[in-house]
Amino acid sequence: MPIGGIADDGVDTNRRGIAMTFSTFTAGSAPAPGTVGSYVPGVCNIGPAEIARRRRAGHVGLLAALGLLAVLIAIDAPPLARLLVILPATISASGYLQAWLKFCAGLGSRGLFNFGPLGTATAVTDQEAIERDRRRSRQIGLMSLGIAIVAGVIAVLLPI
Repeated sequence: MPIGGIADDGVDTNRRGIAMTFSTFTAGSAPAPGTVGSYVPGVCNIGPAEIARRRRAGHVGLLAALGLLAVLIAIDAPPLARLLVILPATISASGYLQAWLKFCAGLGSRGLFNFGPLGTATAVTDQEAIERDRRRSRQIGLMSLGIAIVAGVIAVLLPI
C-alpha cells in the first residue's frame, strides 16, 4: 500500500492511517500484550498499583535470598544447605515475573482482576477467560520455581 496516496481500494491512505491510529487508542480496544490498559484474559489482569506491589515483592524476595545466602556462607554451612535460597528466590522470581507480565497469579487463579486501588478486585464472569487466567497463573508458578531452582543450584556451586 503506498504511503500518502490512494490505495488500490480507492481509500486515501492518509485518512486510513488516522482512522487506524484513532481506533487503536479508543477505550474499547485491547492493549498490546505487556502494556497496562484493561483486562485481557491470560495476558493482563493488574494495573499500576498491583504491578508496583508485585515489584516490591520481587525486591523483598531478592534481598531475603541474598541475605540468606550471605548468612549461610558466613556460618560456613554445607554447600547443600544453600539450596534453602530456593524459597525466597521463588518469591522474588514470582514478584518480578508478575510485574513484568502485568499478570497476578493469585488473582488469576481465583478468577479476579484489578486495575483500581489495591484490594478492589473484580470477578471474571466468562468461564473461558477464567481458564486462560488459571493457565497463565500455573505458568508463572512453574517459571518462578524453575528460576529459583537455578538460583539455588548456582548458590550451591559457588566456590566460596
